[in-house]
Amino acid sequence: MTRPDYMALALAAAERAAAAGEVPIGAVLVDGATGDVLATAHNRTETDADPTAHAELLAIRAAAAARGEPRLVDCDLYVTLEPCPMCAQAISFARIRRVYYGAADPKGGGVAHGPRIFEQKTCHHRPEVYPGIGEERAGALLRAFFAARR
Repeated sequence: MTRPDYMALALAAAERAAAAGEVPIGAVLVDGATGDVLATAHNRTETDADPTAHAELLAIRAAAAARGEPRLVDCDLYVTLEPCPMCAQAISFARIRRVYYGAADPKGGGVAHGPRIFEQKTCHHRPEVYPGIGEERAGALLRAFFAARR
């Protein structure tokens, strides 16, 4: 699969989130060496009554459990929205190799906006970051979701 194919999987997960009444964010974790999809997740904060049930964290937990190891050194994360500070810190702790994200999040992001976690001196691991992958579709999903709730 190519990068757009992985982001298409993340966008499909985001659509499932929206259908479930969750903020439409999807994530896919990929083994960078083999190209195998290790985990696919979408936000489940409402469903699970868990403020930490963000798509990225759920994908990281599933991939780490599947591999039986806490670090995902050679893995790449595709997520439809710029990770928040909590998710960015988890990405660093998991030692994820690359992060590809769709829409920027000027209000709640933690990578290119807000605290810019990966730029902090205290951040021990900085993944490569590639913004704007599938940005238009990811942004449209989010705008439609929130417009319907206003």
